[in-house]
Amino acid sequence: MEAFSAIVLQAEEASQFDPEAKNIAAAASAGYAYGLAAIGPALGIGFLVGKSVEAMARQPEAAGMVRTTMFLGIAFTEALALIGFVVFILLKFA
Repeated sequence: MEAFSAIVLQAEEASQFDPEAKNIAAAASAGYAYGLAAIGPALGIGFLVGKSVEAMARQPEAAGMVRTTMFLGIAFTEALALIGFVVFILLKFA
């Protein structure tokens, strides 16, 4: 959180002297925000795939159903990352 505060403080100081620096700071903070938004889906997908592989190893006869459910879960979790990317684009160009 301190890094985000430092970026905002730097943007405020730079915008007084150079308008281009404000755009650079806005892009940096938007990239930082997207990086934070990508952590959750990355952890979720890793946990989901790990548990799915474990379930397929325990019951190989249910592998098809587990795989289908895994791909659905990955799609829903990846939607969170895409929402974060859209917010990143809105912050950058708004």
